[in-house]
Amino acid sequence: MFLDKPHRSSPAGNQRPGPATLRWGGQGFPEGRPLVMAIVNRTPDSFFDQGATFDFDAALSAVGRAVGAGADVVDIGGVKAGPGEEVSVAEEVERTAPLVHAVRARFPTAVVSVDTWRAQVAEECVDAGADVINDSWGGVDPGIAEVAARRGVGLVCTHAGGQQPRTRPHRVGHDDVVGDVIAATVRLAERAVTAGVSADSIVIDPGHDFGKNTWHSLELTRRLSELVDTGWPVLVSMSNKDFVGESLDRPVAERGDGTLAATAIAAWLGARVFRTHDVRATRDVVDMAGMIRGTQLPRATRRGLA
Repeated sequence: MFLDKPHRSSPAGNQRPGPATLRWGGQGFPEGRPLVMAIVNRTPDSFFDQGATFDFDAALSAVGRAVGAGADVVDIGGVKAGPGEEVSVAEEVERTAPLVHAVRARFPTAVVSVDTWRAQVAEECVDAGADVINDSWGGVDPGIAEVAARRGVGLVCTHAGGQQPRTRPHRVGHDDVVGDVIAATVRLAERAVTAGVSADSIVIDPGHDFGKNTWHSLELTRRLSELVDTGWPVLVSMSNKDFVGESLDRPVAERGDGTLAATAIAAWLGARVFRTHDVRATRDVVDMAGMIRGTQLPRATRRGLA
C-alpha cells in the first residue's frame, strides 16, 4: 500500500521516468493518495457562487475553511471561465497574487495553485508563492510551460478542444473524444518535459465541458481509465459543471449529488486530483473509494475488534 510503482507507457510509446509519486510544493504524493483541490475564485461573476469570495477577506476565509475540511491544494483563480467582462492581465494579477502570498504565509503546508492561462500572471503568482500552474485552456500561451520549467513548479495540462479562453463550445465534434483528449494532453505534457518541467510535477486534465458537450463529458468520465493508463496523473474538474446539470436537469445550486456521483466513479477509475467547490464531501467520497479499492486505510476501525 502506497508503494511507488513504475509508470505505464503512453500511447506514443514513451515511458515516464521515475516513481509514480506526484511532487507539488516540495511534497510527495504517492499513487493511491488522492488530492482534493479547493476552488477559490476572486471573481465577481463566478458561475457557482456569484462572487461570494471576490472580496479579499472572504477569499482568505474560504481558504481557511477548505484547508480545515481536508483540502490538499488551494486553486486560486481571478477570471471567470465563461464569457463575461474583460479582465486585463494587471487586474488578474491584482486579484490573484496577493491572495497567493497571504495563503502561502498563513497555510505553509498547503499546496497553492493558480488557475490562469496567461504566462505573465503565472509568473507573478509563482513569485508570490504558488506551487502549481493550472493551465485550464490547453496551452494557448506557450509561455506557461516555460514559466513552470524556469521556476520549478507543477503544471496542469488541460484539454480545451482548441477553444479560445472564455468561449463556449458550439456544435463541437470529436471522432473519438477520449482519443483526442489523450493525444492533446499527452502532447502538452511531453512538450512541458522538453521545456524543462519536471515530469513528476505534471498532471493531465480531460477538461470536462471545455470544448465538449454533455455526451463528450459523460464518455470521458466513463472511459477515464484510458487516461489513467497513459501513466500521467489525472486531475478531474467536474464540480457543478453543465454536464452534471444537463444530465440530471438540475440548476447550478442542485448539482452537488450528481457531482459527487461522478467524483466517486472518477476516483474508482484512478483519478488522482479532484478540483471541487465542496471539499469535505469530496474528501469523504475519494477516500471511501480508495478504501474500497484497498489503496487507503480506514480512518478508524473498531467494529468487532473490542
